[in-house]
Amino acid sequence: MALEAINPPGAAWPGVSQGILGQGAKVFVSTGHVGTDASGEPVTTSAEAQIVALFENLGATLLAAGLGFEHVARVTTYVKSFDPEFLATFRAVRARYLNQDCPPAGVMVEAGLYDPRLLAEAEVLAFAP
Repeated sequence: MALEAINPPGAAWPGVSQGILGQGAKVFVSTGHVGTDASGEPVTTSAEAQIVALFENLGATLLAAGLGFEHVARVTTYVKSFDPEFLATFRAVRARYLNQDCPPAGVMVEAGLYDPRLLAEAEVLAFAP
């Protein structure tokens, strides 16, 4: 099963799909994932390192379900703040993991996170073949 990006005429933006179509698939929904190390402590060496850890943790959960980032149809991210420098870092790291030929739909929401050292939390919706 392949995911298909759905973009109405004139609405295609680089790195964004307006919608994703997946037919005949099972749905996978994750909980929120954050950038923690193996002991569960937030990675605090840099914003980039924390976001890499977040996506590595998401990847481990996807793998446990027999999936990969290529199956992700939607990403919802909760960020500590809309700091332009952080958002640029987040987007650059996210692009390393997500399918850029059919980028998942996504949204960012400013939110308080359970630990003040955390900069972002993300959850995904994916289609299993």
